Amino acid sequence: MLSLSEEDCQRCHETDSPLSASACDNYLQRLEGWEIETVNGVQQLTRTFTFKNFVEALDFTNAVGDIAETADHHPALLTEWGKVKVSWWTHLIGGLHPNDFILAARTNALYE
Repeated sequence: MLSLSEEDCQRCHETDSPLSASACDNYLQRLEGWEIETVNGVQQLTRTFTFKNFVEALDFTNAVGDIAETADHHPALLTEWGKVKVSWWTHLIGGLHPNDFILAARTNALYE
């Protein structure tokens, strides 16, 4: 079985539904450090990463931006001194899609 970060993202369509709670739980078991938060009624996959300073945090933010551009799927990024909060969700369907978990796994790989 491929690691989650090695799986391919699939095109999402407006007619797709957000993942069920059990599907989200299954994906979460394959991710370290992430949790699901509901923000304005939309489930989002979130994790805060810590760094020694602002420059390291900013470099990480830019690296996450690179994987987001490559996948054409963009998270919310909050960069502060010594930390970056990353939130993945699929705007098109108003919730979580397998791509969010794949990109969260790629985000973890960047951090390692």
